Amino acid sequence: MTAHTKETSVQELERAWMDEVIRLATTSVANGGGPFGALIAKGGEVVAIGNNQVTATLDPTAHAEVSAMRAACKELNTFSLEGCVLITSCEPCPMCLSSALWARIDRIVYAADRHDAAVAGFDDRKFYDLFEKKPKSMWPTHVEQLELHNRTAPFDAWLAKTDRIDY
Repeated sequence: MTAHTKETSVQELERAWMDEVIRLATTSVANGGGPFGALIAKGGEVVAIGNNQVTATLDPTAHAEVSAMRAACKELNTFSLEGCVLITSCEPCPMCLSSALWARIDRIVYAADRHDAAVAGFDDRKFYDLFEKKPKSMWPTHVEQLELHNRTAPFDAWLAKTDRIDY
């Protein structure tokens, strides 16, 4: 198989997966969930799927991407999704993007973008703007550091632990 043929087959596979997550997102709406779907694939195979479960589970972190990552980690029995691709129906919000970075996902492929989501009432642009442009003093939630003498105690314990699992 030539490099061009392999690239074409990967693109075709990712388009098929994108169709699947768009169907998943649309079905989620019909079932009372949010209009978002995602999947995690590795080695050309789907490992896990997820859809938005925020209102169904009363969990503000249960976005489609996070749900798919949680399921993939359980399926692969690891906290690292290195070597995986995240296919999602919409551009990941800052929380989902950060989660994907923490999970060490290799690639993220999305269809709709943040502006498309905003038209539907899911305006995460304010969060992107917040992190990209506004100083903490202008955030809607006050964030402050409390200086304590033992503030590094958990990290000291972690560094002293010889059988820790680094991540």
